Order: sequence, then C-alpha cells, then structure tokens
Amino acid sequence: MPVQSSPARDAVRGTAPKLAEYADTLIYGEVWERPQLSKRDRSLVVVATLIALGRERQLEGHLARALDNGVSKEEISEIITHLAFYAGWPAAMTAALIAKDVFATR
Repeated sequence: MPVQSSPARDAVRGTAPKLAEYADTLIYGEVWERPQLSKRDRSLVVVATLIALGRERQLEGHLARALDNGVSKEEISEIITHLAFYAGWPAAMTAALIAKDVFATR
C-alpha cells in the first residue's frame, strides 16, 4: 500500500532521496503498519521519545500524527508533564510550547 508523504520528508527528498524513500517504505510503510502495536500506541512511544531526545523539529509533525491516531490533547499534556521528571524540565517546557501551537491548529 503506498504511503502518503509528509512535508518533512518532501523537504529532504531532493537532498537525501534515499532517506525519504526509506521513511516512506520502511518506517511508515512497514514499521508503522506492524500489528503488534496500534498506531495510537506507536504515536505515544514516538512522541515521548522525541520529547526526551529534544527532537523539536520532528515533534510538531508527530504531535499532529498522534492526534490523528487517537491520542487526546489531555494525554499529550500528561506525557509532557510526566517526562519533565525523566527527560528534564527544559525538554518538557519546549514540548509544551510546540504542543500549544499544534493544538491551536486543530
């Protein structure tokens, strides 16, 4: 099944076409489609990981994906609050600002 691209992948496609292709076919074509975890659960894991690692540029898109996959705004808020104690206060505060912007577009 063909996977719809994303603005982030399209932005790097001209610079690193194979990277974008792997994202389309491997990450979103295979890994995200494995039945062992729901897309909702995968979104929870990815959002938490991006917050913990401070991957701000990817967080915005994955927060939107998480909402699309059934994660509520309240659950995202709780993830951010919970991670403040494990990933650090600055990471949580940054994630909260990014989430605020994402929520405002919904």
